[in-house]
Parts: sequence; C-alpha cells; structure tokens
Amino acid sequence: MSRVKSADTLPEMTVRSALHGLGYRYRLHLKGLPGTPDLVFPSRGKVLYVHGCFWHGHSCRMGQASSKTNVEFWDEKIRTNMARDRRNVAALRRQGWGVAVVWECQLKKRNGDKWLSRIIRFLGI
Repeated sequence: MSRVKSADTLPEMTVRSALHGLGYRYRLHLKGLPGTPDLVFPSRGKVLYVHGCFWHGHSCRMGQASSKTNVEFWDEKIRTNMARDRRNVAALRRQGWGVAVVWECQLKKRNGDKWLSRIIRFLGI
C-alpha cells in the first residue's frame, strides 16, 4: 500500500498533459476543497477527478476485479472510497463547483479520445 500513489499517477499525468497542451491551465490538488480534486479550474468553477477503476469501484471490468487475498478488507476499503467520493462530489456541488470524473479505463487507446471531448465540453470555451 505504501507504494500506491494518490497524485501524479499515469492516468492523471495523461489527462494533465492533454489539457495543458490544449491551453487549459489549472491548479493541482487544492487541499482546501473537499476530496482534494486532482485538477481545479478556479476561473471556470470546475474540478476534475482522475480515478483509478479498482480503487474507486468503477463499473468496468477493471473496477469489478476482486482481490484474491484479504477480500473482506479490500471490499470494505473500496466501499468506503466510493462513499467518500459521493460525499466529496456532493459537498463540491453544494459549494457551486462543477464536478467531472475521468476513469482510468476511459484513457485506454481502444476508447480513443472520447474522454477528452467530454472534458472539453465540460470545461467550456
């Protein structure tokens, strides 16, 4: 567990690189906001989370994979992560922030750049 990163992961770096290349500027991991969003666009009032499918219980194949050891611990861990994510998104929306999530599986080459188009629409021009 100590080697699992919460910031600067490969999926996060992929999203950051693509958005920065398109001219979007953002703040990283603002601790004053609920859930410490991965990317914060203060002038747009938007935040973006980049979630790993396994760690946040996504409905895809990777997110539904179960651990082979210590199953009860990992099931509970992922359930609490999902509940925390819901609380954080709700708190951000109550504060007036727009919230979007990019899932790790969406960044795979077979999915193309649909995720990028969706985020550009979310951020607006």
